[in-house]
Amino acid sequence: MDKKTVGIIATIGTALLCGCPGIFLCLFGVISAFGGGTFELGEGSGNIPPSVGILILCLGLLLIVVPVAVGFFTLRKKPQALGSDEPLPPPN
Repeated sequence: MDKKTVGIIATIGTALLCGCPGIFLCLFGVISAFGGGTFELGEGSGNIPPSVGILILCLGLLLIVVPVAVGFFTLRKKPQALGSDEPLPPPN
């Protein structure tokens, strides 16, 4: 496989494995940051603190950045270096 095909496969894979969970974590983080999230752990229950919601939101944003970075670094066109077989342009 050529490098472009591998880059496309890597971008799609990271979008499915990182991007989708990142979107759901962002939604849950926003809801929790504004006081909408609750938890129940054994006998204890209550609201999720807004600071935890902000932390979840940041984690979700980091997971969304991963497929964007993978796509950028694998699918970008690298600048062409001058080859030794090309003649140099005449001086002015």
